[in-house]
Amino acid sequence: MTPAIADVRRAVREGFAAAGLQAGDLVLVACSGGADSLALAAATAFEAPRAELKAGAVVIDHGMQPGSAQIAGETAHKLQVLGLFPVEIRTVTVGTDGGPEAAARTARYEAIDAVAEQTGANAVLLGHTLNDQSETVLMGLARGSGGRSLNGMAAVSGIYLRPLLGITRETTENFCADSGLEPWHDPMNKDVAYTRVRVRENLLPALEAELGPGIAEALARTADTLREDEEVLAELALDAYKKVAKEKATRIDIGVEEFKALPLAIRHRLIALAAVVLQAPMLARVHILAIDALVDDWHGQKPLTLPGIRVERTGETIALHTTKTLKTGAC
Repeated sequence: MTPAIADVRRAVREGFAAAGLQAGDLVLVACSGGADSLALAAATAFEAPRAELKAGAVVIDHGMQPGSAQIAGETAHKLQVLGLFPVEIRTVTVGTDGGPEAAARTARYEAIDAVAEQTGANAVLLGHTLNDQSETVLMGLARGSGGRSLNGMAAVSGIYLRPLLGITRETTENFCADSGLEPWHDPMNKDVAYTRVRVRENLLPALEAELGPGIAEALARTADTLREDEEVLAELALDAYKKVAKEKATRIDIGVEEFKALPLAIRHRLIALAAVVLQAPMLARVHILAIDALVDDWHGQKPLTLPGIRVERTGETIALHTTKTLKTGAC
């Protein structure tokens, strides 16, 4: 056993334990055929029986490249040879909302969720690595959307597990080479038309050259630290929401006096949470500050028209309106 094989298998084994999986549970590996997900699939095929788990896989054909159906079929065959069962292929239609990267991601997760439900899977393993984590943190930093966007990806998020977040892309490539596996090299991973590719191919190497090695690891550590902070703040914001927010049929009322007494970090998270309950798009910081100004800089402003909601202050109440009917007790 080589160091790369040992490292990836250990990460998968620890991922199973962290998720609290039980004997007989079914786990699915979402596999594109690339080195990261193929290494994850091979390690899962090895570790799952030893943990008394059943292991299958799902392959998503985005239909965005010529020959994608053939690539999906070849990937599925590799997974079957590894011993995974069931292996499901799903072809999706990628829309245009939010650009091709976001649209492909949305279509992919919808298909994976559907397969997980149909197969009764208890967990879905994703092949995101330490490198993917560092790229995510850098893109969040560039957007300037606050600490939450710098949290990166969680190792456990609902049914989704990311056991390779502490494993480098180099290690997964070595795993495949050491195991005699031939990964698929997606040409889109070299297409600088995509933001993530530019971060990977241009920005991170430049940072390494100027600041020294270890940038990816440092960014991943930053994500871990900020996620710990965010978990605490999110819990405090939820507690505050339950105390100061009153859900009505098509709006949420917030008492100004109670709201004003909260720390800014909690106030801003509470507003963002209210927008989620109202099923509005994620609010940008400028929107949250505009709502907050109805408390700290109140001089009779007109109602605010924001993405998905209308906000107004009447007396000592701030009301966030939607055209949708709420399910009361959503939080």
